[in-house]
Parts: sequence; C-alpha cells; structure tokens
Amino acid sequence: MSAPTTTSAPATGTAEREVSLWQRLDRHDVARTAFVAVCTLAVALGARWPWPEVPLLAVIGLVVGCWPVLREAWEDVRNRRMSMELSMLIAIVAAAAIGEWVTALVITTFVLAAEILEDLSMDRGRDALTDLMSFLPETVQVREGDSLQSVALDEVVSGAVVVVAPGGRIPVDGRIVAGRSTVDQSRITGESLPVDVETGDEVFAGSINQVGAVEVRAQRIGADSSYGRIVEAVREAQQTEPPVQRLADRLAAYLVYLALGGALLTYVITGDLTSTISVIVVAGACGIAAGTPLAVLAAIARAARSGAFIKGGAHLEALSTVDTVVFDKTGTLTSGAPAVVDIWIDADSTREELLSAAATAEYYSEHPLGRAILAHAADVSIDVGPPDSFDYAPGQGVTAHVAGSVVTAGTSALVPGAPKDLESQGTATAVHVGIDGVYAGTILLADTVRASARGAIAELRRRGVRVMMITGDNERTAAAVAGELGIDEVRAGLLPEQKLAAIDAERAQGRRLAMVGDGVNDAPALARADVGIAMGSGTDIAQDSADVVLISSDLDDLARTLFIARRARRIVMVNFVGTIAIDLIGIVLAAFGLLGPVVAAIIHVGSETAFILNSARLIPRRKASASSDA
Repeated sequence: MSAPTTTSAPATGTAEREVSLWQRLDRHDVARTAFVAVCTLAVALGARWPWPEVPLLAVIGLVVGCWPVLREAWEDVRNRRMSMELSMLIAIVAAAAIGEWVTALVITTFVLAAEILEDLSMDRGRDALTDLMSFLPETVQVREGDSLQSVALDEVVSGAVVVVAPGGRIPVDGRIVAGRSTVDQSRITGESLPVDVETGDEVFAGSINQVGAVEVRAQRIGADSSYGRIVEAVREAQQTEPPVQRLADRLAAYLVYLALGGALLTYVITGDLTSTISVIVVAGACGIAAGTPLAVLAAIARAARSGAFIKGGAHLEALSTVDTVVFDKTGTLTSGAPAVVDIWIDADSTREELLSAAATAEYYSEHPLGRAILAHAADVSIDVGPPDSFDYAPGQGVTAHVAGSVVTAGTSALVPGAPKDLESQGTATAVHVGIDGVYAGTILLADTVRASARGAIAELRRRGVRVMMITGDNERTAAAVAGELGIDEVRAGLLPEQKLAAIDAERAQGRRLAMVGDGVNDAPALARADVGIAMGSGTDIAQDSADVVLISSDLDDLARTLFIARRARRIVMVNFVGTIAIDLIGIVLAAFGLLGPVVAAIIHVGSETAFILNSARLIPRRKASASSDA
C-alpha cells in the first residue's frame, strides 16, 4: 500500500475532476475488493461448501485477495524491509491456519480497501511545470528596423527588441527602450501594487503589461530569465524533496518484529505449534493497518469540511509535525489588491464630492488604483457615470472632463498644489485629485490585511507554532503588515531563489516548515518546504506546487487544518501504543498456553475494531463540528 508521490492541484472543473478520478481508479482492484467482500459475507453466513473446515469459497477469496498483498510483501522481503503488507499477510495466514476464515477474509478486505482509498486520496492531476511554462506566449513581436516580425519565443536572442502590447505578457527579462506603462510583476517579485515603468526601467519575464505599449530590449531569455529560473527551481525542489514514508508502515514494522520474535521464542521454549500460532494471531498489526488509513482519510475529509484540500496522507503526516509556519505577504496575509483606506479632503470639498469626481474621472481607467476607487464609490452607493472626455498619462494619472470641470487624479506631478509629503503614507499609495486646476484632496489606497489573518496567527502562536513572514515586497510595507499582525520574524525584498534559500536555512536548523503562499514566485518555496500550502485564490502553479490548498483562502482554515493533522497523529499514536500493549499481554498469555487460537483471534478482531472506532472519531458528521476540530 505504498502511497504515490506525485501531487498536483485539483482539476479546474467538477466534471473534469470526476473523469480523472474514475480514470485513476484501478478497475481490477475494485473488482478484487468487491469479490473478497462478497466471499467474506457468504462465509460468515454459513457458505462452507464442500468442507466446513476448509470452505472452498474462503480459499478462493483469500487467493484472489492476497495476491497483490503477497507481491508487495515479497518485494519487502527481498529488500529487507518490514512493512504493513508483510504484517498483514502473516496475520491472514495465521488466521486461516487455525480455521478463522472469516477473520482472514475480513483482514484481507481491509487491506484491499485501504489501498484503494489511499490511491483515491492522492491527486495525480496536471503537470505543474507544463502549466507554468504555458503562461508565457509562444510567439512574440520583434522589431527589426521599422517593421515587426512574429518570432517564436525560443528563437528570440539577447539584444532583440520585443514589442509588448497593452494586456500582453512580458516574455523576457530586459530594459524598456521605448514607451511608458504600468506592469503587474507580482508573479515574480511579490510586489502588491502594479509598478509604473518607462524608458530605462527593468522588467521581468512573467510580468503583465497593463496599459501602454512598450519595447523591451531582451537581456535574459528562456531558462536564464526570472521566469525560467522559477521553473527550474520548482523542478529542482520537486526532484530533491525526500519522500515521506507512511507512518503506518513504520509502526507496523515494529509489530512484525514483535510477532515473529514472540512466535519464535514461544516455539523454541514450548515446542507447542498451537501456542506459536496463537502468538502470531494475537500480535497482528490490523489495528494499525485498518485504523491508520481510516484516520488519515477521515482527517482529510474533516479538513475539507473546514475548507482545506490535503492532497494525500503523506502530506497530512508531514503537516502534523510542523512547528513553524512561514507566510508570504501579498495575496496571503493581505488581499493582494488595492483598496481605499482613507480620504483626505481640502476645506472646500466633501468626501462624497471628491470620491464622485475621482471615480468619474477613473471610469475608463484599467489601472488597479482606478478600479479600486470605482469599487469603493459603488460600495458607498455613489452613482458614477462616464466622463465627457478622458486622457491617461502613464506613470502620472488621468485627466477627464466631468460636468463642465476638468478633473485630474494621479501623482503630484499631475495635480498642482498636491502635497508631496502625501505621496506615500506608510504602506498606502496616494491618488491626488484636482478640480479645475485646484487641489481638492487625496485618496489613500493600500493592499489590506485579510480579515482572517490576525486571528489565525494569534491561534497558531497560542498553540506553540512559530510564525514567520518572507516577502518580495519592500521592508517598510512588510514591517507595517507584520506589526499589525503581531509577526516578529520578517524577511523582506526576497526574490524567488532567495525565498528558497530562506526555507533551506530554516530546515537546516531542524525546523519542520509549512510555507503558505499564492503566487508563481512562491512556487519553489512551496515545493521545497515540508508542507506547501497554497491559497485557493492564488495562481494555478502555486496550487500545483503545494501539498495543501486553502479552498476558501480563509487563514482560519489553516489553523484548523494544522490542528486536525495533529489530532489525527495523536489518534494514530494511541492506536499504536494500544496495539503494542495488547500484543505484549497477548503474547505472554499465548506463550504460556493461557490463550488459545480462537480467543487470540477474538482479541485480535476486538482490538482492531476498537482502534478503528477510535479513528472513526475523526469522521466529520455535521458542518458545525468544523469549529471544534482542534
């Protein structure tokens, strides 16, 4: 029952998820499990033809059901590795040897069903690297003299001048040689707001050109570009990430040694084959074998009910040992989009008049700050219509004719009389507003902290989890957000490879890290951390690189999910300790002849049932239970 190591984000549509799930389901495994279950029920109801002591149906069911278990157990023996499969096979054979056919069949059914459920808990969806590279355009426009030529991206050479239209994706790293615009480079740097660029400024591959056409002289292309380095970092992180061995296999291995050692010692001392078989039967690993997958799957279901998608049992196990949570800032701790946070007005204006004028002037604007002003006007029920005329000056702002007045909205360079000391207030960006050449006021916009961030971080710290923030944003903005949220450890101004180095440094100190992010620039760190956690509102590549996806992007779900994982681990450990205790007592009683094979089988099945019921406590039963998971 080895868990697959390939992980990916959920498919984009419900129908697509259903198809891929059915396609990943092994029909032979389903048929085999169903057949063994039918045999179990038939034998339990008395189908013991032709011999009551050796029912043919039970023998056939065990042969069919144990074949895959036998193959895996044989591989474990060849590789000198103790596993759950070997322990289960020993218990099945021992139960059959003493005529406990129903017990043997039930154990076999559990083994087969657990393997199917484990496979279904793993999503083997899309290749993250393919999705990442598909973001860049396949062809680009290259200026050659006075003409434009369409050239394949992989044929562009250093020094070529690439023309990027408004709304286009910048395909290379380089410097602007003509034009002015605003670019969204959050995928690369994590900068929360778009950046105004002009001739001489550097731009990165993977950024989005928003408003004006620009010409970029290529400097770094393909694998050497910022985007290419992200791709390579994700590939390397995925290849070097150590596989997580299933907890159940490790625990069952000890039980295998215990059972075999106890049986051998019993036979050497007593020479009694019945007592020896009783030792093997009572000391099986069924409580771990059946209870652990159930605990894992129930925990995954409970986490999903709480708004988090965990891609498999191995990631749940890793999450249960996390002692440090590292957050990206933009789009993770913050909303990732600008919003109006304050309005400063001149004595001759009102807030409503200022906002109405600015929103009307920005009516046709595609700039995120302009769209945020329009959205805020709508939120406060201010009716806004189109201006009589509109002009945009990249890097400065807009000028529009509104109800017979000239309204300007932008930087102090565009609005005469605007106070320069308001250009940046803390983490906010200022949009000055002028009416007929007279300064009227300032609208302050900022990337706001998520409503759930403060409570989630406080809960993590209360539970003893260390919290850090690493971001590509500037130090002042990062410090302001960290101070608001109570985060003491902050590293700012980091590029993707520097985030990766920060993760490696923490792991080298023995920390068990969960990295929480949402952007392309977070993908390498998400893949390298012990557990990568992506926001549901984030990019596809972030979700594909992560082990856990917060579907609702609610950070409270992160805290709940972490504690669900810890609870699942505690339950598994209780099952393990309980199984060991029962095995030790049972071995002693069986070795001294005080425990016959039938009673040993009853104890075996009874303890297994108890541990399964213990694991079943994790199964979510109602929506309200999500709040009390921890």
